[in-house]
Amino acid sequence: MKIGIFDSGIGGLSVLHEAYHQLPDQEYIFYADTEHVPYGLKTPEQIIGYATEITQFLIDKGVDAIVVACNTATSVAIKELRKRFDLPILGMEPAVKPAVEGTEDKRIMVIATPVTIREDKLKDLLHRVDEQHRVDLLAMPRLVEFAEREEFESPEVTDYVNSQFSSYDKSDYCALVLGCTHFNYFKPAYRSFFGENTLLIDGNDGTVRHLADVMGLSISPDKDMKLDEKHNILCLRNTEYFFSGKEISDEETLKRLQRLHLRLEEVRNI
Repeated sequence: MKIGIFDSGIGGLSVLHEAYHQLPDQEYIFYADTEHVPYGLKTPEQIIGYATEITQFLIDKGVDAIVVACNTATSVAIKELRKRFDLPILGMEPAVKPAVEGTEDKRIMVIATPVTIREDKLKDLLHRVDEQHRVDLLAMPRLVEFAEREEFESPEVTDYVNSQFSSYDKSDYCALVLGCTHFNYFKPAYRSFFGENTLLIDGNDGTVRHLADVMGLSISPDKDMKLDEKHNILCLRNTEYFFSGKEISDEETLKRLQRLHLRLEEVRNI
């Protein structure tokens, strides 16, 4: 089975990476819209246009299902995509429900892009599941820029994260929800601020499990990612990569993708 996964940039690799763990035997096409990243600062009309074009591209490549591995694109475009195209299209949403159901008393922080926070989809989700009004929302758009530059633990990143969180009392929070797939790369920075007792929750596991359920696929026992003697991730061999429609085959970009997957493997269980 061939699964298409797309995002505005390299954030969606975190969803693909989780799929490697749980559904390692499938074929994948990963599409990063690098010419238009970040989506979080675009208009809804622009985002719908980009998402529609990418979806048609992936369908033309023969995918059986599509994962919109972008919270922003999901919040803006998923309804329109499902109207236009006749195949399973799964989206992402901040994992607020498992955060609320899995914790008690203390507050929950959701970090996301400005568009995700502004759109009705997240507001509707909070209305359904946050009955005690425990959730706070915080936009952190610069993390997308840092991720695209592979700048994960620089002093500038640390200063940005700490400054964004500085007006909140970290002792009030039991969970931090990562509401953008780009945000997974920065788990050590969140952990450094909040400490070991705050849960870090993203929607990748739930999205991949939902994909498996919809497509009738069996989840594989979770194992560490296999690496060869050159520390290359073997699972890259069953994936085609496209950056804004251009197939990736040059050694430099493939090495960059390897580095990003290795980073995701390092921080996956933090």
